Amino acid sequence: LISGAACMDQHFQSAPLAKNMPVILALLGLWYGTFLDVQSHSFVPYCERLNLLPSFLQQLDMESNGKRVDMNGQDLPYPSGPVVWGEPGTNGQHAFYQLIHQGTAVVPCEFMVAREGHEASLDTHHRLLIANCLAQSEALMRGRTLEQARQLMIAQGLIGDELERQARHRVFPGNRPSTTLIYPRLSPFVLGQIIALYEHRVFAEGVILGINSFDQWGVELGKELARDMEQLLSGAASAADKDGSTQRLLDYIRTAQS
Repeated sequence: LISGAACMDQHFQSAPLAKNMPVILALLGLWYGTFLDVQSHSFVPYCERLNLLPSFLQQLDMESNGKRVDMNGQDLPYPSGPVVWGEPGTNGQHAFYQLIHQGTAVVPCEFMVAREGHEASLDTHHRLLIANCLAQSEALMRGRTLEQARQLMIAQGLIGDELERQARHRVFPGNRPSTTLIYPRLSPFVLGQIIALYEHRVFAEGVILGINSFDQWGVELGKELARDMEQLLSGAASAADKDGSTQRLLDYIRTAQS
């Protein structure tokens, strides 16, 4: 794991910018957020062994680059980190792909898939995983025109108004961005490369945005208030100076405790 991360460290340090993977991913992320005004980003590994990776990347990106001021304390004139989320492969297909294919919001996706699986007895299963991954990225890019949808409905024997109505439901706008990362086979070394790849990507975005990716003041206010809230819940302090909403919440909790 450490050797894989070190390998990606060396790549980030020495590769020219045009072939530097963290830099390219950082520039893509900034292109989506700053120039296309995209506010959400999805990570979709087609591997159950990486089922916690989207959560890790969520914390890495949003905890680091979710800032509103630059290094000098000035308000940012452009968006910083996006909302990051995701789910392993085929689970995601039955959870949120409808939105990314036909919804009104554009959500860039980062697909990940291994070229080789782990179990020889499941080669067919792994081939289906790869097929689904590549098909989803192609569908996002190509979409389906209204005329193509009409031809599908004609082939199913529909005519007239019903044909037109059904066809419109089967139109996909396409031109929706995605990136596909294909790694040879998941191993501790490769996992170390993936983790370091995205750590450097977030760092590179922070440098370009002019923000400090390594402070986390955004979570401190809630922690400070939580210390006082514990005193209020125990009855050791008065909630008289709290807002009405918080007072009602406290009253409800304390009533249940009594």
